[in-house]
Amino acid sequence: MVVIIPFDGSVLSRTALLHGTRASKLYEERPLAVTVIPDQNTGYARENGWITGTEEFDRETIASRLRGQVEEIAPEADFKYVVVDKYAPSGTISSRIRRFARNQDTSAIFIGSENAGHSIIGTASVGGRVAFEGAYDIAIIRNPHPDIEEGN
Repeated sequence: MVVIIPFDGSVLSRTALLHGTRASKLYEERPLAVTVIPDQNTGYARENGWITGTEEFDRETIASRLRGQVEEIAPEADFKYVVVDKYAPSGTISSRIRRFARNQDTSAIFIGSENAGHSIIGTASVGGRVAFEGAYDIAIIRNPHPDIEEGN
C-alpha cells in the first residue's frame, strides 16, 4: 500500500509532499508522488513552471525535473507520472489521479489545494474532485509550509 501525493511542483503540492512523506511513516507505507502531464500541452507546462518560455515540450525533461524536485524534498518518495490528452480538463486529471490511487492500493492521499473540500467546488478544482473519493483517507493541505517557497 502507498500514500499518494499528487505533485505539480506548486508550493502547495511541495508542502503536501512534505506532509505526506512524514505521514507515510505513521501509515508504515511508502510515499508516492504522482504527476499528471497533459501531453504536448506547452502552455500548461509553462504555466506550471515545468519548462521555460523558450523551451519546447518534452515529456521526459518535464518528468525528470519533477522527479528531481520530489527527490529534493523527499528523497524516500517514489515518483511516477501519468499522461493525458493535450487539452484534458481538470475532471480528467482528477479522475486519472483517483484511478491511479485505486490501482496502487492507496491508504491516503495528501493533496495541496486552496479550495478542495469546500462545500462548493469550482469546476477547475482537481483537488476537490479527488477529495470526494471514499476509498482512502484524504488530507487537504491549504497552507504552504514555511520552509517551502515558490521556486525552491
